[in-house]
Amino acid sequence: MSAAPSPSPAPTWDPGQYLRHSGHRARPFVDLLARIPELPAADGRTPRIADLGCGPGNVTRLLAERWPTAHVTGFDNSPQMLERAERLAGPTSGGGRLDFDAADASNWAPPEGTYDLILSNATLQWVPDHADSFPAWVAALAPGGTFALQVPGNFDAPSHVLMRELSESPRWRDRLGGRLRHADAVLSPTAYLERLVSLGCEVDAWETTYLHLLEGDDPVLDWVKGTGLRPVLSALADDAEAREEFLSEYAKLLRHAYPVGGAGGGLGGGTVFPFRRVFAVARRKG
Repeated sequence: MSAAPSPSPAPTWDPGQYLRHSGHRARPFVDLLARIPELPAADGRTPRIADLGCGPGNVTRLLAERWPTAHVTGFDNSPQMLERAERLAGPTSGGGRLDFDAADASNWAPPEGTYDLILSNATLQWVPDHADSFPAWVAALAPGGTFALQVPGNFDAPSHVLMRELSESPRWRDRLGGRLRHADAVLSPTAYLERLVSLGCEVDAWETTYLHLLEGDDPVLDWVKGTGLRPVLSALADDAEAREEFLSEYAKLLRHAYPVGGAGGGLGGGTVFPFRRVFAVARRKG
């Protein structure tokens, strides 16, 4: 019997790797932003917006562009991401401000009635039982304020299934077993809708599968190296030989699951990467 894995360390993030596919990654945020209603009337006060899990801040700045009079704060628990995001901090065109601060979504609890918009984009999948925080977050909204979320819903896709299977194989389970997330990391659109309606919100929930056409060598591997594979890369960070061995095995599996040119070979050098995402926009009734 193999030894139980040691407690999983927090993944170390690489902003540069994450931003390699920034155009594709930003698309769900833009689609979420388009469904968010206007902020409630501020009555002379500065509107406040929180981006929970802001990463390198590249999409947080879109909030400041849409609401330039607001005080927008991006929160993240990664020092590497916050260091990159700080380059974007400063006053906005409408007299508002964009800034960044350290916080962990697993225990973030702002005072009641302090925000007009709380948004979390591609973060809550890392937070076990994150829906249990919804009551406190909705309570932190001003009347008429909005809580909006987007999470990946692709944990049963080949990219993640193969990653988990390889990590749990005899060769790797002692070092990597139990470190990766499963499908229960996020809820269904219906479950998010039910949770948020029960809190007195008007809710718009949906899902979308994006067909990203990626270019280059092993592009799916390059994608997941910036996100889902981070726990593996962090666990093997002190063993370059083992890291490269795992990546080589995983890359081979991904090439078979996501062939260059698509299943019919009609896409030239491109690789199709289907990616399901789940959305919810909940407006607190005023």
